[in-house]
Amino acid sequence: MDRKKPYMVLIFIQLIYTGMYVISKAAFDNGLNSYVFVFYRQVAASMLLVPLAIIFERKSAPPLSFLVLLKIFMHALVGITLSLNIYNIGLIYTSATVASATTNSVPVITFFLAVLLRMERVNLKSLTGVAKASGVALCLAGVMTIAFYTGPHLNPLTHYHPFGHKTSSTSIGHAHSKQNWIKGSFIMVASNILWSLWLVLQGIVLKEYPSKLLLTTLQCSFSSVQSFIVAMVFERDTSRWKLRLDTGLLAVLYCGFIVTGVSFYLQTWCIEKEGPVFLAMSTPLALIFTIICSSCFLGELIHLGSVLGGVLMVAGLYSVLWGKSKENVVCEPVNEDGKDSVEERGATSPFHRV
Repeated sequence: MDRKKPYMVLIFIQLIYTGMYVISKAAFDNGLNSYVFVFYRQVAASMLLVPLAIIFERKSAPPLSFLVLLKIFMHALVGITLSLNIYNIGLIYTSATVASATTNSVPVITFFLAVLLRMERVNLKSLTGVAKASGVALCLAGVMTIAFYTGPHLNPLTHYHPFGHKTSSTSIGHAHSKQNWIKGSFIMVASNILWSLWLVLQGIVLKEYPSKLLLTTLQCSFSSVQSFIVAMVFERDTSRWKLRLDTGLLAVLYCGFIVTGVSFYLQTWCIEKEGPVFLAMSTPLALIFTIICSSCFLGELIHLGSVLGGVLMVAGLYSVLWGKSKENVVCEPVNEDGKDSVEERGATSPFHRV
């Protein structure tokens, strides 16, 4: 049973993120303002993390200088506040399936940014280098396929859609406009680029402030303030800020507590047990779950182009991860007990937004 635990946890993590894609899309379709949603989500996450940080880090918290605090503030602005707000705009213009599919591009974009910043090297004369370069190309092909090729839609699994009957005319217009679909696809990629930049810079920030829990708490708290300012700029109507007993409140509580709290802990547990590549390899499961759930619960039309683009991105993800893992096996030494270290299994970070 113990050997099966990581796999069961892995599936549960991807189900959590499937819920995030589907519930968030349902909330936006039912009229929840995306900027207000990000603010409430970050407040909920901060309410969860602040007590935990006080309990577990109050005695061992490292000193915090003004310069480091400023870096954490800017890190939160780029990787959380801007990334989440842009991501939600892309989700409004496209679908939950596209959101899940493009998530597979995050590891590839992260690797590409690391190469540009000279934190990674690519040797095109080696098999691993060719695999990583091919992964980037496949990911780009997947993005282009999703954006420019819609294709025929697949038959829905059921005609009863509990979250789809209140879909607003605005969201329907977005979904059926080719121009908006293309725009939304590239907006989603832009969000993933910001998130990937956050992942690359995370390692640098952690060297200056090594407490992961406090760092996450500070970023969520800063993001709450930043998101409030963004929401105030883009949504002046106070009636749009009211949360009711509907999918909007469900989305806020689910993303704030379950996604940020539960999935964060489970991802950390998985990485400690099996290594980061083990977690990253499971990302495509969320795409499969999302295709099924968005069709059943939202009544979304699943287009062939989205499925093909997702498959290309998954192929690109596995190509990059394979090349990276093979390089690490060659480069990293074996521990004294003869077992591979976590780094030998891959030095990839968790890629989901927490």
